Amino acid sequence: MNVALPALVIFFIFLPGFIFRIRFKRVERTSLDFSPFGRIAAGAVMSAAVAHLLWLSFTYWLFGQRFEPIVLMQLLSSAPASQVAAASAVAADFSWIAAYFGTLLFASFAFPILLRSAITNYRLDRASSPLRPMLRFHEAPWYYLLTGADFPEEEAPDFVIVAAIVEVGRDAMLYTGVLDSFFFDSDGQLDRLVLQGVARRPLARDKDTSDDEAEDKAASAGRADTGRFYPVDGDSFVLRYSEMITLNVQYVHLG
Repeated sequence: MNVALPALVIFFIFLPGFIFRIRFKRVERTSLDFSPFGRIAAGAVMSAAVAHLLWLSFTYWLFGQRFEPIVLMQLLSSAPASQVAAASAVAADFSWIAAYFGTLLFASFAFPILLRSAITNYRLDRASSPLRPMLRFHEAPWYYLLTGADFPEEEAPDFVIVAAIVEVGRDAMLYTGVLDSFFFDSDGQLDRLVLQGVARRPLARDKDTSDDEAEDKAASAGRADTGRFYPVDGDSFVLRYSEMITLNVQYVHLG
């Protein structure tokens, strides 16, 4: 008991910090997190300390409940007599302690989602923001590239067009369309793009001077295009990142 009880107490004390860290992070990988343990632990301990400070302040202000450091020290002690005395004190206020940790764990789960939404909506994490060092999601580079999240709100793109070269057989094909959504694999690598309004053409038919002249003639004649691109039928077109040779991203602003 003198070993298991302190470990269990420490686990419950720091658990809100780890939950907050997991829920707050915007990451593009779902496999095992290989971040240095020191950095993970430091972030979780700091988050847990702030959470407990706020929650203890709320409980004292709302209900008059005071934190007794001596009880915590006795729980962390290896002396059986101290642990018994502390366990008796905890049993006397078990309802309050259970409510404290229950609400704190729920807040640690729900609050990071609201905080992340606020950061995204107010663009506090964009490259030019003074709060960027603290609030930027450094483990989600594709998110910033493919959404245009680094633009100020008044300059945010209306939509994003991507163009990718894919080898089909022995020919290189250029696909272009409006980005609808994107997905990652478990290691955080871009897995696939979902496009709409897709057109394609062989890369061998790349644009040259004759194409410019043809486009000018087509425009004066009222025709939409010169036939260099072929529309791809369908509502959603999936491009796998592993099959792409190059990827071009264009941010489009209307008006």
